[in-house]
Amino acid sequence: MSALRKKTYPPLSMRENMLWNSAGSITYLACQWLVTVLIVRLSDGYNAAGLLSLASSVTGTFGTFANYKMGVYQISDIKHENTTSEYLGFRLITLGGSFIACIIYSLITCPLSSILTITLYFIFKAVGLVIDIMHGLDQVNRRMDFIGKSFILQGVSTLAAFTVVFGLTQSLDLAIMAMTAAAFGVLFLFDLPHSRTFESYGVHITAKKTFYLLKRSFSAVLASLACSAIYTAPKQLLLVMVSDAALGIYSSAAAPALVVQMGATYLYAPLLDVFARHHYERNKQEMLRLLKRTALGVIAIGIVCYIGAGLLGEWALCLLFGESIRPYAYLLQPVVVTSVATAFLWFFGDLLVALRSFRGYFLGNAIALASVVPLGVFCIQQWGMNGVSFAATAASFIGAATMALFLATIINE
Repeated sequence: MSALRKKTYPPLSMRENMLWNSAGSITYLACQWLVTVLIVRLSDGYNAAGLLSLASSVTGTFGTFANYKMGVYQISDIKHENTTSEYLGFRLITLGGSFIACIIYSLITCPLSSILTITLYFIFKAVGLVIDIMHGLDQVNRRMDFIGKSFILQGVSTLAAFTVVFGLTQSLDLAIMAMTAAAFGVLFLFDLPHSRTFESYGVHITAKKTFYLLKRSFSAVLASLACSAIYTAPKQLLLVMVSDAALGIYSSAAAPALVVQMGATYLYAPLLDVFARHHYERNKQEMLRLLKRTALGVIAIGIVCYIGAGLLGEWALCLLFGESIRPYAYLLQPVVVTSVATAFLWFFGDLLVALRSFRGYFLGNAIALASVVPLGVFCIQQWGMNGVSFAATAASFIGAATMALFLATIINE
């Protein structure tokens, strides 16, 4: 049966996997962005949009703990230390713990009227994190077309569900419930049957294995939180040292540069299991060749976006935010450079997790976070809003350089 299944779904080429992953991810992100646009278009005011933003921010904070960096861990498990049933069982445990923590935090810090919305939105995002485990199995078997199709189905179905239900009822809670139902439909009708063609699995994990994984990846979770803070800290400094208006202007001008970070992620994410396999097989030359090509790819994306920001950045910003943003178009190109530095920090970090160097991942992010605050104070004093970009860029390169030293040690072992 196993042989027949593999013959039915043979591995795709690296290029095909990257194209499917990119197409699916871009479609899903575009659909999620359209939800934030439509909630304003379909409602009379901004209350629903604000509530959705709050729910997204709160659940995002606890999503790091729910994820527990298991996505990268799973796809790089070349030695098959854990089964898919164990990864799924562990994901349900971290989701449960994160959910309880999220609700307690919300009860303490958020209006009571928002608790139901936050709860429903967490459940919606939890479905995606369960699907993520199935995507890990797809990637290990080099069938990322399943992942791309799943993202397209999730994006289109949840967008349609939100649009119809919110448009008819004006109820954000009902709309989120409809999105959750759509996501469950993709899980049970597409992801579950496709992933089970590679391996029969359920939900099973022992207490011993649970504590092992909790301990094993804890430093990676802390590093992920530190990585997020590297970019929020200088923005908070801008708020304190200048004004909330300056932060709003900077955030608006910086928004298009997200393309660089996402583009780099779509480039290297399908390759993490390949890196792990080369390392396991002691194939140093292939690993170095792939590392060089990936790094050059990230740089190429950055160069194209930097030139594009110079030629079209002012026009694009005015199109998105109106004429009032035109005097601040000069902020965009430095943000593109920051995004390239961020991309390398993410790439080297995920690669270290894939190669099981949690210490290198933690220290790289910790050093970057420790340096970004003094850098932020100095740069904002010297260059105002651009100081946020300069500080984040310098801190990211410091962190990436630290991680590169660990990578060099691992590759030369």
